[in-house]
Amino acid sequence: MAHTGQTVVDEMALRLVMPGDDGLLLRATLRYDPADPFAVEATFRAADESISWVLARDLLHDGLLAEAGLGDVRVWPQARHDGDPVVVLIELHSPDGQATLAIDAADLAAFLRRTFDVVPRGCESAYLDLDLVIGRLLG
Repeated sequence: MAHTGQTVVDEMALRLVMPGDDGLLLRATLRYDPADPFAVEATFRAADESISWVLARDLLHDGLLAEAGLGDVRVWPQARHDGDPVVVLIELHSPDGQATLAIDAADLAAFLRRTFDVVPRGCESAYLDLDLVIGRLLG
């Protein structure tokens, strides 16, 4: 069943983590389109520069709770002394280098809750338009 539900878009602040200082403040747009129910597109911006990554929605969710991911993307919470997550760290690797980003855990959790309202977790395959996917692969 193809899903034509509402796209979820959220703007939020985050920080590029840099050793020895407070890091660089960035803006991010997180976009969830139910036509691609497993993915979240994240566009990170600083000044006139931007870069987009496609991240697995489940990876972001799992990274709210514990270390998750292998390879190019890793996500994990950074907890306070009382154990409550303050930020979620997202580590991105590419041939050009690596970056670690810190995003407010509550903001990320709120965004993900909105995406689960559109496409419930575990039901993604029911919303996937296989004809569209095959067309993209062959086109």
